[in-house]
Amino acid sequence: MALLQTSLIWVTGLVALAILIIVSITFVAIYSSPRDRSLFVSVVTVLSLTSLLATVCLLPLDIALIASTTDNATGTKKKWADPDTINNILLSLKVVYYLLYSLDAILCIIVIPFAYFWYEEWDIDSTAGSRIRGALKYTMAFVCLLLVLFLVGFFVPVAAQRSEKEHYDLDFFRKLLLENRGERALTFIVGVLLCLGTVIYAVYTGPGLALFPVSLIKSIPAISITSAEEARDALAINRERQRIIEAKLAGGNNLSPKERREFENLQREERSLTRKQRLADEGKNTWWLKVQAALRPFKLFLGLLLLAISTLLVTSMLITGIDKIKFSKCGAKCGYILTDVNIFNPINWIILRASKVFPIDYIIIILLVLFFFVSTVIGLAFIGIRFLWIVIFKIRAGHTKPQALLMGTTLLTLSVLAINYGLTMFVAPQYSHFGGQKYCTWPMNEPGVVRDCTNHPDHLIPCSASATGPAAEVCTPTVVSTFINRITLNYPFFGVFTFWAQFAFIGLYLITALTALVRTPKMNFEDQLADEDEEEEESLLGATGTRFRGAWDDVQGGRNGNGNYGSS
Repeated sequence: MALLQTSLIWVTGLVALAILIIVSITFVAIYSSPRDRSLFVSVVTVLSLTSLLATVCLLPLDIALIASTTDNATGTKKKWADPDTINNILLSLKVVYYLLYSLDAILCIIVIPFAYFWYEEWDIDSTAGSRIRGALKYTMAFVCLLLVLFLVGFFVPVAAQRSEKEHYDLDFFRKLLLENRGERALTFIVGVLLCLGTVIYAVYTGPGLALFPVSLIKSIPAISITSAEEARDALAINRERQRIIEAKLAGGNNLSPKERREFENLQREERSLTRKQRLADEGKNTWWLKVQAALRPFKLFLGLLLLAISTLLVTSMLITGIDKIKFSKCGAKCGYILTDVNIFNPINWIILRASKVFPIDYIIIILLVLFFFVSTVIGLAFIGIRFLWIVIFKIRAGHTKPQALLMGTTLLTLSVLAINYGLTMFVAPQYSHFGGQKYCTWPMNEPGVVRDCTNHPDHLIPCSASATGPAAEVCTPTVVSTFINRITLNYPFFGVFTFWAQFAFIGLYLITALTALVRTPKMNFEDQLADEDEEEEESLLGATGTRFRGAWDDVQGGRNGNGNYGSS
């Protein structure tokens, strides 16, 4: 029975992995620019996306495997869930986590930089060997960085060594202190990447969580098809504004630099709107536009639903943050680890109630994980890859350069670590630590007695880190919660940074949501014009090539005809 249950969960995970590979390939195919596509870059991007998506979806798998060992009707472990079986499950999960986290780290620090510099080394006269040598030369800096992080993590003192007088009352804390130096080094590296990912998480996922539903509600022009009527109205307004400026110029008044720039922008905008109106007129009777028009009410409903969910998520995160500040037993010394939920958390409560009906809770947690990930992608697409206010690369469907794909994948990989932290420590802390596990306290105060709450459901208590006594031995924490708590307890500065960054996430979400609801983001006409010019250039080049080949064939045919004529 044990083998059957755990095998089914693992098989489900493998099926999900196959789906994730297809999703990764589709993502690269949709976003990469056909003109600049590189096979090597595409393979690295697909591999990295698959790894990060597998890391994201490992959380529901972890919870499902751990929760499957407990019978929530009796509050005891299932008959097959003996200590050896549970240890084997935990070891398997631990190995998978370490493999995926190590793979993510290697991809981020070594493989993706190598692919980036390999692509940058391309030249007309370059050879494969010269490109590899050039890429290796720059990648060595990242290899040295990885070695430095490993050595620092290997020798830096952990919390247990820094404060020998410090003691923790709960076994839960004592079990988290690391003794193995190799594991400590890997934990330190993941902690560094977690802090970097938390910055990405706050900057991109926070705004993306607001932009995703608002874009569905307001049908932001940047991601929707402009109708012919909308384009015609916008074109009329544009030409009226141009007429006003031209009238001022005709009256002998000189234009200020600001007005001159505005006039140039209006001319570019007019070109784009003219094209859009023509395309909309040509395609307004197509079946796809009719389908989109029919689905618009559902799109609005979905947007409102996602906005409510995102607001509930942020509210739960804020409540957990206040809970940690007020009730954490060790505060900043352990990264604000919370042993029990003391303030009502709506998301945590909903998932715990859903765990009574299999498999609703797992479906909810998978959807939440994917919601956070898709929000990060949308935030990345809207904001672009920036350094402060300078846009380095833009992520656009069909127009993303290979360098942008690689950098975007790196940002997504780092954000995945922060998503795992946010879900485990803030969104649903109790459920993410123990799933739907419950332990039985009946009969009470009688050690050595076999407990069974089949007829005493009132004595079933949800598992938490503060649970003590023989009855609480039923509770088994998830591997991801143990790993994250281990990072924050052994290296509290990581825990403090990631903790306070969640409030930056909440603040950016609120600012973006309020701004987007009040003011719809405008079309970026320069981007659209560049895309359209690129498409026109490609079509003209294709047409020119076709005409050239036709003319060349005619010339060749004429020559062959003359040759045949002369020889006959």
